[in-house]
Amino acid sequence: MEDPLIELSDVGRAYDDGPPALRKAALRVWPGEAVAVLGPSGSGKSTLLNLIAGLDRPGTGTVTVDGVRVDRLSEAAAARFRRTRIGMVFQFFNLLDDLTVTDNVTLPALLAGTARGAAHRRAAELLETLGIDRHARAHPGRLSGGERQRVAIARALMNRPPLILADEPTGALDTAAGEDVGRLLRELNSEGQTVVVVTHDLALARSCTHRTVRIADGRIVDGRVAGDVGAGVSR
Repeated sequence: MEDPLIELSDVGRAYDDGPPALRKAALRVWPGEAVAVLGPSGSGKSTLLNLIAGLDRPGTGTVTVDGVRVDRLSEAAAARFRRTRIGMVFQFFNLLDDLTVTDNVTLPALLAGTARGAAHRRAAELLETLGIDRHARAHPGRLSGGERQRVAIARALMNRPPLILADEPTGALDTAAGEDVGRLLRELNSEGQTVVVVTHDLALARSCTHRTVRIADGRIVDGRVAGDVGAGVSR
């Protein structure tokens, strides 16, 4: 049987003296799935994403991604792991305004040791696929929000990672641009890309994922196939 791409077991995380951000969280995400993590602000969904990405460590439990115990990685090893195995898309794009679109997209590949020529060929392919090749020499500040998020998605795909993590990817976009990004994530998943989207936007979750996971007060309280109230998370 195929192993899960993401597996969290009995994961807890607390900060200072406040209530736990996560409590005994358990989650499996399988290769090729598109999963939305839903919950209000402060529910623990961003903590969950940061633990999967190796940006944070659990106080209890284990986090395994693509066969690697990311909770055991050093900070430097976690950064190397993210560079090749996880593509990240953020609400506010996190692009470097002093670099061109092409330079932003190629940066992860160059940091991973890819030859510059190969990186530029890959970037040109991605920008054409995502419909923004005409902006290759532009700087991000000249683009619309939707175009900048497409650049961020191209950057996330640069090293062909098995997993895309998107943190509120439409939160800074207008409705039309948000629907466009949702459609793009759905298309990527239809081609086999595993996608986990952290959002409070139920419409986005329904448009681009198969399964929703709900978090409340640090606990995973519900999981279901999108659009099917009675379905569970087991596989």
